[in-house]
Amino acid sequence: MPQVTNLRLLFHSSFPLLSPFKPSLSLSVVSKPKRHHSLFTVLSLKRHRKVPPQSPNLARRNNSTLRESKGRDKGVPMEETTNVGFNKRRAEGRDKSDRPLKTLQLKVRTLNPANTISYVQILGTGMDTQDTSPSVLLFFDKQRFIFNAGEGLQRFCTEHKIKLSKIDHIFLSRVCSETAGGLPGLLLTLAGMGEEGMSVNVWGPSDMKYLVDAMRSFIPNAAMVHTRSFGPTLSNVAAIPESSKFPDPIVLIDDEVVKISAIILQPSCFEGSQHVNEEPIMQNASEKGLDGRIDHVSKPLSPNRKTGSAIKPGDMSVIYVCELPEIKGKFDPAKAMALGLKPGPKYRELQLGNSVKSDRQNIMVHPSDVMGPSVPGPIVFLVDCPTESHLEELLSIQSLSSYYADHSGNPPDGAKTVTCIIHLSPASVISSSNYQKWMERFGSAQHILAGHEMRNVEIPILKSSARIAARLNYLCPQFFPAPGFWSLQQLNYSAPDSITPSEGPVSKLCERISAENLLKFTLRPYAHLGLDRACIPCTMAPSKIIEELLSEIPEIEDAAQHVSQFWHRSSETVETTLMQDNDVVVEEPWLNENNLPSCLENIRRDDLEIVLLGTGSSQPSKYRNVSSVYINLFSKGSLLLDCGEGTLGQLKRRYGVEGADNAVRGLRCIWISHIHADHHTGLARILALRRNLLEGVPHEPILVVGPRQLKKYLDAYQRLEDLNMQFLDCKHTTKSSWDSFEGITESTDRSSPGSPINAEYMNKKNSDGPVGQSTDCTLFARGSRMQSYWKRPDSQFDNTVALLLKSMKKVLGEAGLEVLISFNVVHCPQAFGVMLKAAERINGVGKVIPGWKIVYSGDTRPCPELIEASRGATVLIHEATFEDGMHEEAVARNHSTTKEAVEVGNSAGVYRIILTHFSQRYPKIPIFDETHMHKTCIAFDMMSVNMADLPVLPKVLPYLKLLFKNEMIVDESDDVLDAATAAS
Repeated sequence: MPQVTNLRLLFHSSFPLLSPFKPSLSLSVVSKPKRHHSLFTVLSLKRHRKVPPQSPNLARRNNSTLRESKGRDKGVPMEETTNVGFNKRRAEGRDKSDRPLKTLQLKVRTLNPANTISYVQILGTGMDTQDTSPSVLLFFDKQRFIFNAGEGLQRFCTEHKIKLSKIDHIFLSRVCSETAGGLPGLLLTLAGMGEEGMSVNVWGPSDMKYLVDAMRSFIPNAAMVHTRSFGPTLSNVAAIPESSKFPDPIVLIDDEVVKISAIILQPSCFEGSQHVNEEPIMQNASEKGLDGRIDHVSKPLSPNRKTGSAIKPGDMSVIYVCELPEIKGKFDPAKAMALGLKPGPKYRELQLGNSVKSDRQNIMVHPSDVMGPSVPGPIVFLVDCPTESHLEELLSIQSLSSYYADHSGNPPDGAKTVTCIIHLSPASVISSSNYQKWMERFGSAQHILAGHEMRNVEIPILKSSARIAARLNYLCPQFFPAPGFWSLQQLNYSAPDSITPSEGPVSKLCERISAENLLKFTLRPYAHLGLDRACIPCTMAPSKIIEELLSEIPEIEDAAQHVSQFWHRSSETVETTLMQDNDVVVEEPWLNENNLPSCLENIRRDDLEIVLLGTGSSQPSKYRNVSSVYINLFSKGSLLLDCGEGTLGQLKRRYGVEGADNAVRGLRCIWISHIHADHHTGLARILALRRNLLEGVPHEPILVVGPRQLKKYLDAYQRLEDLNMQFLDCKHTTKSSWDSFEGITESTDRSSPGSPINAEYMNKKNSDGPVGQSTDCTLFARGSRMQSYWKRPDSQFDNTVALLLKSMKKVLGEAGLEVLISFNVVHCPQAFGVMLKAAERINGVGKVIPGWKIVYSGDTRPCPELIEASRGATVLIHEATFEDGMHEEAVARNHSTTKEAVEVGNSAGVYRIILTHFSQRYPKIPIFDETHMHKTCIAFDMMSVNMADLPVLPKVLPYLKLLFKNEMIVDESDDVLDAATAAS
């Protein structure tokens, strides 16, 4: 009986969903001998022999998911467009009214004053990538406190099983992308947990109000009701005496478990500061904000005492002081009986600190008579001193004097003894002699240096994804290069035990160590007070991971050899030696097709590389980060398509710390598909780093193209931190907008050849005014033809947009691109996809070769606009959030299934399809039907596809299934699923 090995029209005949679409390929039937199976067939049979069709857990998970979606989307009408269903109300942004409004509540916990366990622990976010500030966990039996929430915190907590639902308070030592980049995603995840959702207390200095104002553009107000700030407000008030500054710590929390105070640290000398007009808000820190406004306890901020100018938002830093109550001495029954007390309630009163009358003697018995000496409670400092300017202020803070030891290292009478100090300050500050001397003033306190240290780059913080990356690299190093980190030996780096001062000896009393991921300092029980290294992860040797892989899947060794042959052998059908049940495996005929697109003729390896930095949806998981695609044009620069949280960390994992910095410097444009948080919350961190890297170097602000709601967020955020960017609405980069722009400029060039649009741009650059103000003697001068056109009611443009389009055209040209065209897709309001087309090139014999074409779908249902934009594309990067069996879920949420994504590519005649944006239900590899994947591959984080390797891309897919043959199951993590379901 002959077999059908190439089912190119299976989707067309069996699935009428996209029946109006016309596939560009015809059905091909090939006969084979009985015992010859395709590699796909062999792997599929192997999988079905070992894995039952559906486990009880899988059934339970799918049912619960569908039940949740039905409850949420009940009554929501579905629209049909060319037989493709979608949720119209969701696409138009009207679905929020279909769901009951949540009033997010804080968890009410019963505190346990007699804590049996308490510790402070380093959460090593950014330790291996140097991209964000580490977080610190203060743990009690019934309470959890986290200090700083940089990008990757949520993913870190998932990796190390730290339940977000247990977190009560988050404290920020500074308000910037480095310390707060993970906060938006964290708030959204908590808001989506359970039926009612959750909230958390967030504390930070007064400039946090700017961050809160910015997040309002995409985070529900209910998620930020418990966001509170403290300290001086930013104002351009007249000079204020020194005595009006905050002389004492600001008490934030004071209960029977812990007292947490904040000491504001302002830079003592800051040149070029800007005035910020803000009225001081006077509220108690414990009060709830009215109408959802941020709570605030503050005084007006004094201008800098040296320069006379007010400091800028983001300049304030905080020292947090955490004081645990004293440990009372042990009760001595023998002493109590000697003083005439009978066993009973009076014993309890004495232990509570109350005096009682003796039963047998006419005396009062005091607690000190029967109790042993009390032990002072541990005190922990968290110090963030980001610059030398802050250090000067740190040295002058009088309220810290009560914590200093004398010259012998002992606390003076009445002074408090600091147990542990965690330094979040950078190494450049810590290594200064003044900082070192300040550290010594705390006597025998244990100093933990948590600033970025190069020796930590060897140990991956996200071990699960690093393990997957090592396995993928073994199977196919061409598509999955080794991580960009080098060993310290390769870096010629010698890691000292601690940072040494720049001058002078170090006091032996000052104990200091470098922080390591998950390092603990135990506070209770008192008998175990001190460092605990038990949780510190060991170095992961790739060789050990590969040994485990070969033991688990012995046939993967042959598979890796076969994959490597794809780059060395001809395209003729080759019988392989891989055996399954004595059957010979023969490659499918379509794996050897020789019909290369003309744009790939003589393609160079330094032309284009597509790097999938994040391939998951909704929220980061252990194995997949959220959406981001890096378009590497090598010497011509690069682009980012979407920029979810942790994008910078992913760049550093792919290219190394220095390589990622170079990649950020070379960014030409960042394009954002829509306002959902998993697609843009990594943007501020990338932009802030680029600003720092290019400081003092002549450069143009980077172009950010996105939906108009994103501009609202960025404009509000830039009051906190300069992002050095220009914003262009996606709607101005559609084909019709470009056509209008080109037509106008061509018409103007013909009528006024001496007055191009660039004249105003150059005039603007040489003036002090903003874009669009310097219009004399230019194309847009008052009363000119073009000035009247741009201001017409029906015009899509104004002066600023025209200049930005001109700038975009220049950027595209320098990057070797012909066009960047955005197009509407069906997901939510202002959702877009994008098409990039390279310019033509001429080969060595003078032949004109057309440029390649890449299309990125963003989040969408299948739609005509996407198919039209993808016509003849070289690569289509398409979201495939759900498996084929979850079509109803995909329709309700305006996402695509795996089969639908492939059908879009087939209908548009795309050469290669890369599927991405998978639901976090599928932790490692999604569920898909390989019968219609003949031009398709599944994306993984850090997957790097060079344009020259596109012909090989689909050939790797069956080997990927072999690599994950035992793991194609649904994730059973309730936290991941519930939060992902709510966030999407």
